Amino acid sequence: MTLWTFLAQIVMLLGGAFVLGAVAQRLRQSPIIGYLLAGTIIGPLLFNPEAINQTAELGVSLLLFSIGLEFSFGRLKSMGRMAFGGGTIQVVATLALTALALTAFAGLSQAIVIGAMAALSSTAVVMRVLVDRAEIDSVRGRSCLAILLLQDVAIVPLVITVSLMTPSTADISIGLHIAKIAAAAVGLAVVLYLLLYWLAPALLSTPGVFANRELSVLLAISVGIGATLAAHALHISPALGAFVAGMLLGESPFAAQIQSDIGSLRIVMVTLFFASVGMLAKPLFFLTHAHWVMAAAGAIFVAKSLMVFLVTRLFGLDNRHALATGISLAQVGEFAFVLAASADQGKLFSAETFDLMISTTIILMFAAPYMVSQAFPLADKILRHPAKLDETPASANQEANTVLVVGFGPAGRQVVQHLQEHKLELSVLDVNPLSRKDAQQSGLTFHLGDAANEDILIHAGLPKSCMAVVTIPDPPTAERIVAAVRRLRPHLPIAVRCRYNRHYQRLVQAGADIIVDEETRIGHLLANEIIRFMRDTSGQNLACRLAGRMQGPGGESEQLSEDRH
Repeated sequence: MTLWTFLAQIVMLLGGAFVLGAVAQRLRQSPIIGYLLAGTIIGPLLFNPEAINQTAELGVSLLLFSIGLEFSFGRLKSMGRMAFGGGTIQVVATLALTALALTAFAGLSQAIVIGAMAALSSTAVVMRVLVDRAEIDSVRGRSCLAILLLQDVAIVPLVITVSLMTPSTADISIGLHIAKIAAAAVGLAVVLYLLLYWLAPALLSTPGVFANRELSVLLAISVGIGATLAAHALHISPALGAFVAGMLLGESPFAAQIQSDIGSLRIVMVTLFFASVGMLAKPLFFLTHAHWVMAAAGAIFVAKSLMVFLVTRLFGLDNRHALATGISLAQVGEFAFVLAASADQGKLFSAETFDLMISTTIILMFAAPYMVSQAFPLADKILRHPAKLDETPASANQEANTVLVVGFGPAGRQVVQHLQEHKLELSVLDVNPLSRKDAQQSGLTFHLGDAANEDILIHAGLPKSCMAVVTIPDPPTAERIVAAVRRLRPHLPIAVRCRYNRHYQRLVQAGADIIVDEETRIGHLLANEIIRFMRDTSGQNLACRLAGRMQGPGGESEQLSEDRH
């Protein structure tokens, strides 16, 4: 297959995903359903089995790189007990109980792999639906996010565990095999750490580099694909290498802006991933083994809902939110394909077992958007509660008291200085990485990124702000920022700096409430200063002398008379 043929097939696959995704959206269904169907219908017509596997592996790797960008240990730490305690208990208990239940029907190694797959939920689907429903900061949303983040971390030891169970390890010492995997993993991690935690931030901090959006996109793509290739060369899961690379890059202060810059590319990654998952489906196998596939999917749904329910109840959620969280996470996620591929390559799965697990995972991913959107109605029916409206974000009931200042130049610093004198809580957003140190030394929370991007504004805390102040001097940029803020917060007070009077009405139309017109304000200030100065007699005489307008005895100005001589 030539490069151009493969590229044409990718374009046709993405085109099919667009059409079926649009149909699903028109039917008020999740577009993810359309992407999966596109892969199932179009994939086998275009790709051979080897190309399908390669496309799926690349899709998983690119998706996990983008997920890694959104992950940070600081974010995991902020989730507190629910992430470290609840997430750990859920993963370990689901794996152990599933493996224990399956040992009567399968070998121990197969049972452990299936248990590991069942323990993982779909970060991509769940987060996508929660964001679309504006519930990411709700009680259920934060609980789901905490458990999903821990599951993402757990993939690292799980992949290593599956690798250690492959029959090939029987030919060599287990200790030697562990040492090889550990050495390769540690070596890759060290190299990625040095490159992404130290070198990349230093390069991006160079004046002018970070301001060029193209360079950050090139960095992200080079890192994502490079880490995938490096992991493959070291016989480590390529998807795992991509995830670790994204995670390390996500720890840098530039992560939010990089996520924004590759936003369009990330859409392609996610679409390609779901289409590639659909390509793995075997409709004939499903039709001939439908009873086994549906039984496995039903068992996982019930067992996992119950497990997450018990864990979240243990950590303080009420019955309704705990059960809704359990239903939302009752599917099997994208990391399961990584484990299944590793087990298949290591001959831990028979062809039939592999097809059964892939089919079960795909069925649950088809159902995942409905699990999330219908979690509360289903929970109310199970608990026999009267139907309630879905919850509002938890932050909606919290008093917003932070002023978000956009721009930390001379004007922004003056605004911050005066607002700090009134003991207001401030947060600063600026695109210049060199401003970060000064802001933090002033005790400010600093966010790096382009404020005209809505994702950056959300990351900077706009949803919890009581006011936005835009101090950017460039009029078109200020207009875009005001418009973006207004789209996200229709009723938030917005104050903005207007450098030229002719842009005043455009800022009003963009949604600004308080506009400081520099030309008009400077004119008023100059006039006031002149009037104050002229009220003083001596000052008036001095001013007139300087202007050359003091009248001499002959009726001419003294300055002009002197000039003529």
